[in-house]
Amino acid sequence: MVTRYRCAACGNLTRFDVVASRRTRAFHHFTLGGELRIEDEVVLEESVDEVTCRWCGTGAAVEVTDDVVG
Repeated sequence: MVTRYRCAACGNLTRFDVVASRRTRAFHHFTLGGELRIEDEVVLEESVDEVTCRWCGTGAAVEVTDDVVG
């Protein structure tokens, strides 16, 4: 499920800057040439710290909508 946002100040439904914190577990696979490939990444924790509307720049009027995506 994906969280959808709506800006009550300007009506924006499509463009937001989202600052999130994640704690993950991942398998780091280094090639013989030293290049890193991250595989099997699992999100253990995730929290949204801040959401700001890209259209009007406010974060105070951003709401989570009931629209379900995914």
